[in-house]
Amino acid sequence: MQIIVVGCGNVGKTLIEQLVKEGHDVTAVDLDKSRVEQVVREYDVMGYIGNAGSRAMLVEAGIKNADVLLAVTASDELNLLCCLIARKAGNCKTIARVRNPIYTLEEVSFIKEELGLSLIINPEMAAAHEIARLIKYPSAIRVENFAKGRLDLLGCKVQEGSELVGCALMDIAAKHKVNMLVVAVQRGGDVVIPNGQYVIEEGDVLYFVAEPTEVLRSMKKLGNVNRKVHKVMIIGGGETTVYLSKHLLNMGIDVTIIESSKERCGELNELLPEALVIHGDGTDRELLLEEGIESMNIVVAWTNFDEENIMLSLYAQQHAGAKAITKIHKIEHDEILQTLDMGSVCYPKKITAERILQYIRAMNNSMGSNVETLYQLLDDKVEVLEFVVGSEHPFLGIPLEKLHLKKNLLIACIVRSGKLIIPGGKDEIRMNDSVVVVTRERGLKCISDIMR
Repeated sequence: MQIIVVGCGNVGKTLIEQLVKEGHDVTAVDLDKSRVEQVVREYDVMGYIGNAGSRAMLVEAGIKNADVLLAVTASDELNLLCCLIARKAGNCKTIARVRNPIYTLEEVSFIKEELGLSLIINPEMAAAHEIARLIKYPSAIRVENFAKGRLDLLGCKVQEGSELVGCALMDIAAKHKVNMLVVAVQRGGDVVIPNGQYVIEEGDVLYFVAEPTEVLRSMKKLGNVNRKVHKVMIIGGGETTVYLSKHLLNMGIDVTIIESSKERCGELNELLPEALVIHGDGTDRELLLEEGIESMNIVVAWTNFDEENIMLSLYAQQHAGAKAITKIHKIEHDEILQTLDMGSVCYPKKITAERILQYIRAMNNSMGSNVETLYQLLDDKVEVLEFVVGSEHPFLGIPLEKLHLKKNLLIACIVRSGKLIIPGGKDEIRMNDSVVVVTRERGLKCISDIMR
């Protein structure tokens, strides 16, 4: 597809990288000459320097032949204006990153309808939803939802003393009476999609799916105790904190927020009267102790500085005994972070990019099968996709054990008429099923792409 990306900041650059890998024809537009030159040099895309709020600029960039325009600059108003011009000048699909809560909470339906937007995404709200999933299962490293919330995929570390150490995956159900399907394993720097002979070792990070009633039992077998969350401390008072705090307070969880800006503290007190808002430096150890970090179940390090967040999370994990959730801007830190015991790491720009890529995949589908959900795991080495089977395929009704599936690909779950099926070799895919696929191959667009 012909795709124009307006804005070459963190999110824009991540999107351009992913879209190029998937074979799309990408054009980048930004006012900043150095940003445009960087993406042109690194990803071999067309680049234009200028204000994309200008019709002439978008026409020069090829809007009349574009399939999609992605507006992901730092300005909500510019993003919305770009989408409006794109709809009038090129009649393409439009996606806008919009961060202001007024637009995304109160006006979203009106704006989408009147401007003809295909998708509005709020990075802060998306990040808050991801953190909330992690708080649901505190001992998990990552939690993702599929099948409209009916299925959870969790990443958990195999702890010392786990009953499953030394057990082959094919023997888990028979020997330990737990119905879980391990779909990916990280061992050190290696990532594999395992077969039944794979033997679990202490320290492995297992990504697995299980029915809701089996999730807690599965985590316990891995040596992870899932205690109920009563108290959460959030360091940093941005918009993500507001969205997250409202969700947690509605769940009856006590929320403490530490924010360095006195003015912002006043705003937070008005927005979140039930939360405890503290004005102070979140890196001040004495302040953290005074405000009860040692009694917290979860500490969310969500300042604007990666280094601060890393240090806060390490302190929370090692000295306070709390589960840490860490905000990281720079993906370049990823290899170093994997060597540190710092809980769950969230990359806001990756969350935004995943949502947009999910929509692009669904647009680019063939034969009526849509990508409903898309997540990238383990430093983008593994993709987890949910397809809805909307048309006939030659492999429907044939047992999975008889299908010639691509290598490094696993059918993780089938949802049929609201019922979850953790599939075995005798199960089959049918019309209207939702199918969750785990793969190391990038760019699957249709359910038929699972076949060799």
